[in-house]
Amino acid sequence: MDSRVQKIQQIMRDNLDRELPLVELAQYVNLSPWRLCHLFRADIGMPPIKYLRQLRLEAAKQLLEVSFLSIKEITYKVGINDESHFVRDFKRMYGVPPSVYRMMFTEQSSEPDDSSTTEDATQGRLAKRASTQMLAALNIVTCAITSTQLL
Repeated sequence: MDSRVQKIQQIMRDNLDRELPLVELAQYVNLSPWRLCHLFRADIGMPPIKYLRQLRLEAAKQLLEVSFLSIKEITYKVGINDESHFVRDFKRMYGVPPSVYRMMFTEQSSEPDDSSTTEDATQGRLAKRASTQMLAALNIVTCAITSTQLL
């Protein structure tokens, strides 16, 4: 991997909370923005801006799991200025909105570790799977209704 691409990756990880224009990133490694995009895509498999968005969403996911910050606070903490874009991108990447992800994660982590019987554990997993599928179906219905209203 090109050392300049590695340097850009590190800059992105260290500065998730601030705006990082492509021109500025390119200047850090003395490349044109076009050349940086070309090298980055060749080494990482995606453009730098998409990679940065992915890093931000991963950081947001971790904050949803371990913090009590609001969705809006997390949005700004990871360097995304528009909450609606954050919710849309998070849902696209993880399949559920951030609020639902947090709810599912907290339910999962609050379950007791020692199940009394294997049958109880199996029933619990089946119930969780069913509720996750219901949430996914609800999201699909909500999207369909919203799309219909926009037409």
